[in-house]
Amino acid sequence: MSTTNQAQNNQTLGATINNPSKKLETFPNPRPGRPYEIAFECPEFTCLCPKTGQPDFATFKITYFPDQTCIELKSLKLYLWSFRDEGHFHEAITNQILDTLVEAAKPLYMTVVGDFKVRGGITTVITAVYDSEEANFEEEE
Repeated sequence: MSTTNQAQNNQTLGATINNPSKKLETFPNPRPGRPYEIAFECPEFTCLCPKTGQPDFATFKITYFPDQTCIELKSLKLYLWSFRDEGHFHEAITNQILDTLVEAAKPLYMTVVGDFKVRGGITTVITAVYDSEEANFEEEE
């Protein structure tokens, strides 16, 4: 996984890309020093069950308070798309996505919720949280 932290270096923004990618891109936070929340909802996430190979479908909700950088949306879409042919347990993939996003954006606070569709009569919701030492505010419910 590689990251890019300069807006002028963004390779996916405005480009025609038809393939998934593990590369996440960021751009400078336009209001560093001001705590504000960014929320994404990604309702078309797919991966494979590592036991059966059957597809798993989920909605991912990503919420974060940026520090110096923000996540570029097209690269996020392509990153999430990159899991569609890979086998992952729900718990593992939710935490992996959080770890990768935190590494790329270095936010003050981030929550990733993986809301997986019914499999075997059971719906699974996984919530993974990152809270930096610099964060001095509480998330609103």
